[in-house]
Amino acid sequence: MAIEPAMVAAQLDAVAEDLRPAACKSGMLANEAVVRVIAEGVARHALEHYVLDPVMVATSGDVLLEPGAVAGIREALLPLARLVTPNLPEAALLLDEPVRTPHDMVAAARALVRLGARAALVKGGHLEGDTVLDVLCDGGDVREFRHPRITTNNLHGTGCTLSAAIAAGMARGRPLGDAVSDALEFVHQAIATAPGLGAGHGPLNHWA
Repeated sequence: MAIEPAMVAAQLDAVAEDLRPAACKSGMLANEAVVRVIAEGVARHALEHYVLDPVMVATSGDVLLEPGAVAGIREALLPLARLVTPNLPEAALLLDEPVRTPHDMVAAARALVRLGARAALVKGGHLEGDTVLDVLCDGGDVREFRHPRITTNNLHGTGCTLSAAIAAGMARGRPLGDAVSDALEFVHQAIATAPGLGAGHGPLNHWA
């Protein structure tokens, strides 16, 4: 159930005015009204090191946002982001073009930077193969990260964990490239040591 935009704005103001964050991230935002109040709050408080995790497409392929929210993310949040972290379907939705190959990932990361994000990490978990490729474009520089694919049912919250870990690294003063590298390694270990809770898609091991 989506939280009322006024409540989201009040929560953001309360935190920013009392315990100003050294970094912050956003995840699933539900609708355009929430997207807009977050954009206004991040800009109003001049929050730095903002990681935009555009949670827009479920693993099933279902779009998770109401109409208009994708455009709101593209227009209002991307220009505020120190980093945007889409997976392949989310990058395709933001750019309105397919992102299916490693070459497409590099092009998509660069395109997201041209749209206003200072950096883009395009996550390649949806690609086939034994190796997972992630592509970071920070300004004009492109860096690739590769990790062995782990076959498991315990992947719930992987993208959210990654964006939070990147924000935590930047809050501690790590340069963006190092924060991304650290976070990817952390998530890889968190998947490898997942506790196997429940009968469905289980969570990661956040104490990895």
